[in-house]
Amino acid sequence: MSRFVRASKYRHVFGQSAKKEHGIDNVKVTNSAWDTNIISASGQYISVNWNASGGGAFAILPLPSPFRAIPDFSYKLPDGLPLARSHTAAVLDTDWSPHNDSVVASGGEDGKVMIWKVEASVFEGWGQEHWVPRDFGPIGQVLFHPTAANVLASASGEHTVKLWDLSSTEDPKSVLGGHGDAIQSIAFNPTGTLLATTCRDRKLRLFDPRTGGDAVRTADGHGGIKGARVTWMGDLDRIATTGFSKMSDRQVGVWETGGLGNIKTIVLDQSSGVVMPFWTDNNILFLGNDGNIRYYEYESDALYSLSEHKSSDPQRGMCFLPRRALSVSDCEIARAYKVCASSIEPIAFIVPRKADSFQSDIFPPAPSSEPSLTSAEFFTGKTAPRNLVDLSTGSTYSSTQSAASLPPPASAVPAPSPMATPTKSYSAPSPAPAPSPAPPPETAAPSQQTSWETPSSPVEPKALTRSQSSGGDTTNTALKDENTRLTAELRDAREKIRNLELQVETVRANARKAAQQLLDG
Repeated sequence: MSRFVRASKYRHVFGQSAKKEHGIDNVKVTNSAWDTNIISASGQYISVNWNASGGGAFAILPLPSPFRAIPDFSYKLPDGLPLARSHTAAVLDTDWSPHNDSVVASGGEDGKVMIWKVEASVFEGWGQEHWVPRDFGPIGQVLFHPTAANVLASASGEHTVKLWDLSSTEDPKSVLGGHGDAIQSIAFNPTGTLLATTCRDRKLRLFDPRTGGDAVRTADGHGGIKGARVTWMGDLDRIATTGFSKMSDRQVGVWETGGLGNIKTIVLDQSSGVVMPFWTDNNILFLGNDGNIRYYEYESDALYSLSEHKSSDPQRGMCFLPRRALSVSDCEIARAYKVCASSIEPIAFIVPRKADSFQSDIFPPAPSSEPSLTSAEFFTGKTAPRNLVDLSTGSTYSSTQSAASLPPPASAVPAPSPMATPTKSYSAPSPAPAPSPAPPPETAAPSQQTSWETPSSPVEPKALTRSQSSGGDTTNTALKDENTRLTAELRDAREKIRNLELQVETVRANARKAAQQLLDG
């Protein structure tokens, strides 16, 4: 056994379950056996697949917090509840728009996909005497893309994935095929230029979602046919999957996206429950299973076990909150919503620190609610980096820019509330040049956070003070900003090369398919 402990700022992360009155009780969860997360969350609401008679329905509820009760809201739901109805069969899955916390899409056994708009007035007078619940009404048929507005994907019983433009829903813009059985899971990469799927035919596939047709990469996935899931590991050009081996061992695998080669596969245990993977930009992979949540830190193509949040209550479903809605003042780096038999339990994952200021090292920028592209731009082939939000100030910027290079606020900004949203966009300035090595009394310039008077006469040499050493700090900051910018440019160049390679393979695959059709004809 190693005598050394790996250094990590997330070593002591722990899961904190909410008090009963901070959760939601009397939840009537769907009885459908379809393998989905059952619950989904935006920055303001959660949606839960509901057990309703007379067709399919799902509930839309205010977002509960593990730290406080929902204002003017009883944690025990009334029997009469506003529901989203219109499906003629059970609702199988829901998904909230990453660009609008009040828009949610649903898919059902009736083969329909619908989108809904939530009005806050629906919850006025909730549960009070003479209060009459008003059901929600449908608007369209969609699922959501991570960075392009009004671009939607849906997996159908025809073993295809269809991409839609909300402004014109008569026909899909793209159809992704080649699956030999039911599609079990789909996931976009952070910029939405690639899409990965898992399937009951035990294959892992990678698609160019705008080109359509068959997959540009295909690899053998987990050996078992039960419950394979996939998620992208942020900007790391890696994919994480969960599934079962031929011997029914539960597994988690890491794959590189260049050739879909398997980097690492870990055997978890031999339980029967489906493992749900969730990735956060802290480089932590959360695995929800059997009521417990394991979490691993990813570093140098290895998964290091951090800990496990254990619970005696088995789960029916699980989702994670968008990072832009976390409570940074409580050092909350992730939040899960766990669906039990008749309740919803918020679980906060917290780094135990005693500090009043914003902890920038554990809160990397989060995906913003502002889209990077319109649907027309996306389908015409334009690419753009995703927009990010700085959790300390709420400012939004492109991911090609460095958060450290954003102009600092004019005055000290307190830690934002859990529901802080971006309010203003900034463009990153170019890094500041290194100061000239002239004598300090004549050239020392105050930084943006420190000021002092330049002495009018020479001073005796003495030990450097903090103010006098600020020139070196400015140089180091400029070098760090330059390094961050070059790293971002290199990442973008690699992504463009990879996209070009995928386009070439797509053309080749379509040419082979056309040649085969000519031969068969």
